[in-house]
Amino acid sequence: MAFNTLIIEKKNGYAIVKLNRPHEMNAISHEMHNELYSAFVDLENDNDVRSIIITGGEYVFSAGMDIKEIFSLPNVQGEEYFESMKKYVKKIYSCNKPVIAAVGGIALGGGFNIVTVCDLVVASESAIFCHPELKFGFNPLFHPLSQIVGLTKAKEIVMLGEPIGANESLKIGLVNKVAQPEKFMQVAENMAEVLAKRSAKAVEELKNICSIVPRMDKIAALDLEFSIGAMLFARDECKAHMNDVLFLEKLRKKK
Repeated sequence: MAFNTLIIEKKNGYAIVKLNRPHEMNAISHEMHNELYSAFVDLENDNDVRSIIITGGEYVFSAGMDIKEIFSLPNVQGEEYFESMKKYVKKIYSCNKPVIAAVGGIALGGGFNIVTVCDLVVASESAIFCHPELKFGFNPLFHPLSQIVGLTKAKEIVMLGEPIGANESLKIGLVNKVAQPEKFMQVAENMAEVLAKRSAKAVEELKNICSIVPRMDKIAALDLEFSIGAMLFARDECKAHMNDVLFLEKLRKKK
């Protein structure tokens, strides 16, 4: 996969998608919209890739939308531009494989949006999150953020547009882990390696559960989770994994 605004690196069971517009602080251009969508389509269909990391590198995740580009657009093209943004955001959000955001430096506006549609987030101690869109007269993306930090905190973040440092982001549940700048990528890769070893089908169904059950009645949610559990248990893969565990237990007892 060759792209102009992204670097794709495949490792043992997982892939790293790196935003690659360093001279523009990884501002998300129209070309990057399309390339992000294409990259996630390709990776979702690649059976050798079981989990995905998206990052901007050590110093900046993304400064958000390419302001220079969008400022030059005629008003009549604005709707198409935002449609192309929606397309790649929805693709990341609905990816059937776990997606980890590894955030070094700033994640503003559209960059912050990407973070909120990932499954797990590892932040460098240098990470800063902010939604400044209201200052420019348009709306930040609210729903994914509200699902993570709750309605009250999400309203504060999008309305006031104040920067959030790494430690505060951990405190409010925006990120899962904070690491030193030289170690945050390794922490993210360790997560990706763990997920890559799990059953792809079980991970996909668990992602569906995490997405669906918070909006369900509690009894209906239990019904759904147990039905998915029964379906996964009936698969040969599940029995094979259990057999491996039992075999290792027998070896341990012989010693």
